[in-house]
Amino acid sequence: MKQFWAFIKIEFFHIFRDRRTMMILLGMPVLQIILFGFAITTELNHSRIAVLDPSKDMVTTRITERLDQNRYFSVVKELSSAADIENVFRRDEADIVVTFTHDFDKNLRTGEAGIQLVVDATDPNTASMMSDYVQGIVGQALQGDQAANFNVQTHLLFNPQMKSAYNFVPGVMGLILMLICAMMTSISIVREKEIGTMEVLLISPIRPIFIIIAKAVPYLVLSCVNLITILLLSVYVLHVPVEGSLFTLSFLSLLLIIVALSLGLFISCLVDNQVGAMLISGMGLMMPVMLLSGMIFPVESMPAILRWISNIVPAKWYIMAVKKVMIEGMGFEAVWKEAVILAGMALFLICLSLKKFKVRLE
Repeated sequence: MKQFWAFIKIEFFHIFRDRRTMMILLGMPVLQIILFGFAITTELNHSRIAVLDPSKDMVTTRITERLDQNRYFSVVKELSSAADIENVFRRDEADIVVTFTHDFDKNLRTGEAGIQLVVDATDPNTASMMSDYVQGIVGQALQGDQAANFNVQTHLLFNPQMKSAYNFVPGVMGLILMLICAMMTSISIVREKEIGTMEVLLISPIRPIFIIIAKAVPYLVLSCVNLITILLLSVYVLHVPVEGSLFTLSFLSLLLIIVALSLGLFISCLVDNQVGAMLISGMGLMMPVMLLSGMIFPVESMPAILRWISNIVPAKWYIMAVKKVMIEGMGFEAVWKEAVILAGMALFLICLSLKKFKVRLE
C-alpha cells in the first residue's frame, strides 16, 4: 500500500512541476466558463440605427428617442435622402435603417403612414431579431395614440433569401484556415527537435529567418490548395456567391494564412514536443476563434472586455472582411483596415518567432 501512495505522490509531483499541464488543468475550465457564459448570447446589444425622417414631426421624434433610449439600440446617424441608405451599410456605419414616410403624423390615422426597415441580412438570425425588436418598440411608442394605423415593411439587404450559409461560410472559412494552418506549422520545428535533426539545421550556414521561412513555404502552398477547395465548395455546393473581387478575397485569405502559419511557427518555437504543439494550436485556438470572431455570436452583443479581447483574434478581422467582399460585394477600399491589421499581425508573429527561435539546444 505504501508503494501505491508513493506512486500517487510521484504523479502529483510530475503534474505540479509542469506549468503547462497545470495551466490546462486549472486554467482552461475557468477560461471556458467565462467565455461560454458571456460570449454565448442571443440578445441584441449595441445595434446601430440610422434614421431617415423627412417629416421630423412629434410622433417620429418620439419613436426615434424611444429607439435611442432602448438598451438594445443606439441611433448613430440621421440620413438626408434614400440614396444614403446603401452607402451607410457599405461604410459599415449602421446595422439597420428606419425610414418614415412623409407627413407620418398626419397620415397616422388614415392608414397611409408607413415605416420601412432596411436590415443587413448577412446574419439572418440577427436581422430577424433586430426587425422584431424595432417593430415592438415602435408599437410601444404609439400605444397612447388612439386609432394609430400604420404599416411596417422590411427590406433585407445582401441576403434577401435569409440563407444561413451566407453567415456561416465566411466564419467556417476563417476557422478552417486558422486552425489547419496553425496546426500544420506548429509541429514543424518541434518535430526536428524530437527526431534529433535540429542540430544539423543549427550548424548549417543558413540564418534562422531562412530556416523559419523554409519551414513555412510548403505549408503555404498546401494552404493555398485548401483555400481553392474551400472557395469551390462554397460557391458550387453551398451556393454562396462571391459578389466582390475574387482577387481581393484571395488576398485577404492569403494574409490570414500567413498569420496562421506564423502563429504556428511561434507555438513551435515555444514547446518541446508535438503533442503539446497540437494541443495549443488545436484546442487553444479553436475556442477563441469560434466564440470571439463573430463566427457564431455577434461580437457587438458581448461584454466590453470580450469585445476588446476579440480584437487580437485574427479570424475576427478576416470574417468581417470576407462578408464585405463575398456577400456585400464591396471592394478593397472597404476592407483596407482589416487587411492592414492582418498584415501587422503577421509581421509581429514572424518577428516574435525569430526572437524565440533557439539557436542553441538546451
